[in-house]
Amino acid sequence: MRITEAARRLDMTPRMLRYRESLGLLPALRHAIRGRAAGRPGLYAAAAPADPPRAGLHRQFTETDLAAVALGVSLERRYDISPVALAFGIRVLADPRVRADVAELGRRIGRIQPPPARALDFEQERAQRLLRLGETTPPPTAARRVVPGSRPAPGR
Repeated sequence: MRITEAARRLDMTPRMLRYRESLGLLPALRHAIRGRAAGRPGLYAAAAPADPPRAGLHRQFTETDLAAVALGVSLERRYDISPVALAFGIRVLADPRVRADVAELGRRIGRIQPPPARALDFEQERAQRLLRLGETTPPPTAARRVVPGSRPAPGR
């Protein structure tokens, strides 16, 4: 379906749908082989996979595209965020550098706890100190319990 019909079904304007597309909140365009690809109509029926879409051809929306946009809109409403905030959240999840930078900011402002590796390092260091203490002092002699009817081990 064309953008006007898709926007009407999503209860938004075509302009808002184009805005969401510019933010990367719509599924990526898929180009089809001339005519039909694998029995499915393509977005650009006359365009080959390597060919860019020709001027004058418009994006066609599938039911899958509409479901993805509807999910995005429901997330925006549920968490009271803007389309820009949702687009940035997706970028944080998709780009490891951005994720690391945002996590560092979160740690510096106290919204994210330090990684558990630091706590484990402390525990490991503590265990190593206790082991070193055990090496310098002889182990305490344990009282042997003799079970009636058993023989002590030879040499003891």
